Amino acid sequence: MRILMLTSSYPKYAGETTAPFVEEIAAGMVRRGHSVTVLAPFHPDVRRAPVERGVALRFFRYSPHPALNVYGYAESLKADVGVRRAALAAAPLAAAASLIELLVLCHTGYGEQSGAATSAASVASSAWSSARSVAKPNGFDLIHAHWVLPNGVPAALAAAVRRVPLVVSVHGSDVFLGAKAWPLSLAAAAVFRRAAAVTACSGDLRERALRLGARPATTEVIPYGVDVAAFRPDTAAAPRVRAELGLEPDAPLVLALGRMVYKKGFGVLLESFGRVLERHPEARLVLAGYGDLREELEHRAAELGLQERVLFPGRLDRARAADYIGAADVYAVPSVLDQAGNVDGLPNTLLEGMSAARPIVASRVAGIPDVIADGLHGFLVPPGDHAALAGAITRLLDDRGLAQRLGEQARRRVLEELTWDTAAERFEWAYERALTFHSGSGRR
Repeated sequence: MRILMLTSSYPKYAGETTAPFVEEIAAGMVRRGHSVTVLAPFHPDVRRAPVERGVALRFFRYSPHPALNVYGYAESLKADVGVRRAALAAAPLAAAASLIELLVLCHTGYGEQSGAATSAASVASSAWSSARSVAKPNGFDLIHAHWVLPNGVPAALAAAVRRVPLVVSVHGSDVFLGAKAWPLSLAAAAVFRRAAAVTACSGDLRERALRLGARPATTEVIPYGVDVAAFRPDTAAAPRVRAELGLEPDAPLVLALGRMVYKKGFGVLLESFGRVLERHPEARLVLAGYGDLREELEHRAAELGLQERVLFPGRLDRARAADYIGAADVYAVPSVLDQAGNVDGLPNTLLEGMSAARPIVASRVAGIPDVIADGLHGFLVPPGDHAALAGAITRLLDDRGLAQRLGEQARRRVLEELTWDTAAERFEWAYERALTFHSGSGRR
């Protein structure tokens, strides 16, 4: 099977943490014997070879000025509650450029020299000429768009012109945007009507996609996976990370990791930590990651008098993230529904904590209850409930035996159901159903 993926985010270099699930899905399909090309927008920090992990990579240019290179890569939304003005200006340019590139690739297939960023303008004439030549063989069997908005629209147009099935994966922020304004809702609904298959990483996200117009018969849940070799129990991580942070070897460590945006709930965890310190005054909270709210969180920690007890190590690559997770006595995923109505789909960081056999405290929101059974794989608390969050963390610090059992059962769940190989198999089934749907009575 020849698969062309369109995405607006991709890890910019090996080990970088922007949308790692897109790379893992693509690499998983390569492991299953398929040909995969990923098309993504240019970013000045991208450092990728033309082919990595068997995946052909093509980064297209879209901006006439460096100031507009802000499309995708978790940079289009400000704290995940509003779209940046520069991103609004860049979006039409990126959509047009991605459509041109899709048409070219679908006509010609992927050339060996195509890994470098290319200019959309330089291939426009060839693209539209290719689009008219629909009798010629296509370079790909299907197009897979990650995020219904913004990528679903150019992907749907290219799929219609080139007469190949369209698969759409929703990841959370796209469905949030689709529900914010009627023009976006109409665009999402149009893409869903064209799609031969739609995937969501959680049951909650599937229901939200259905409300935007996705069809129940062709919309399914495929949870993300996790790299169980990279994120694994590691007894050596605890002393290594504590030494790096300047902590005592036996200091209890509570960790939360991810982008610093409202929906991750880091502010709730910070406000709750004082209650944990009442029972465990030697404990330390580590908030690892990057994002628009870091300065605000650091300021709030100082206001609460916690600046000596809350540490901000900054952005971690995947190897360091695995170390930090492995060192945690409690791993917190305090996701919330933010003030704009945005919420996580299924946090990758949650699966990484489970894979590392960490005792987890997480919010009962979005896709988290799909993978964590309360009291079996970790503790679930109501989102935004400071007392419940602090109480669950304290209980795990009090009872290390219970913490160990929960972590071991979480790891077992991952090994049985939530590896990337399992996810790749499910995506392969979705692709096959999409091809069958497209070639039968469902063809559009």
